[in-house]
Amino acid sequence: MKDKLTIVKVGGKVVEDADSLSKLLHDFSKIQGYKVLVHGGGRSATKLATQLGIETQMVNGRRVTDADMLRVVTMVYGGLVNKNVVAQLQSIGLNAIGLTGADMDVIRSVKRPFKNVDYGFVGDVKSVNGKILSELIRQGIIPVMAPLTHDGHGNMLNTNADTIAAEVAKALAEYFDVTLTYCFEKKGVLRDEHDDDSVIPVITPDNYDKLKTEGVISGGMLPKLENAFSAIRVGVGSVVITSFQDICGSHATIIRK
Repeated sequence: MKDKLTIVKVGGKVVEDADSLSKLLHDFSKIQGYKVLVHGGGRSATKLATQLGIETQMVNGRRVTDADMLRVVTMVYGGLVNKNVVAQLQSIGLNAIGLTGADMDVIRSVKRPFKNVDYGFVGDVKSVNGKILSELIRQGIIPVMAPLTHDGHGNMLNTNADTIAAEVAKALAEYFDVTLTYCFEKKGVLRDEHDDDSVIPVITPDNYDKLKTEGVISGGMLPKLENAFSAIRVGVGSVVITSFQDICGSHATIIRK
């Protein structure tokens, strides 16, 4: 029987607010078994870019990352946000290490090819070194993953944190019984976006197609669920979508085969 591992992905809105972060990490510390934390940090990147006179351009919710913006997100994601989370974990007795994909060659990506939009230095994950990550985790160290990868040719790449969480979950499924938990502001996937209690308890491939056709699931939730199903198909035990205030998922959406 494989040891249990929980991967928690949390957005920038949570990790950039001191009170929210404190609550999240307290709950995170109570999760049994091995753990990994994956974080965002977009608001802090936008704020610093503005202070530096660098324009932020978003297309379909994705950050266009030119050379100047790449410097900003590397500083913010890999430095300010990541190290603050690591320091907070150390303060509550959890031994953590902050990682970008470049550290220990953990995650390699390829620069997203130009199609309709040139996203610049944005990476699509090519490989995750699950073996070296698993060895680190078994030493009792909690990886804290920033949304940055590298291409193996000396270039950092801005990479979607939801995708990083899913790809890390896939790579570690060979070594652990993995639960992937996506935390955001809502209690789960909602049937009615105006009713926070209308959580859909279980989504399978069959009812997912139906929910998309009905327009219940749309926008930014679509890539999150695509990542979830992608992880389930390759051996991740379960995927949970829940509120950052309830990471143990007493009210949540469970993604199943």
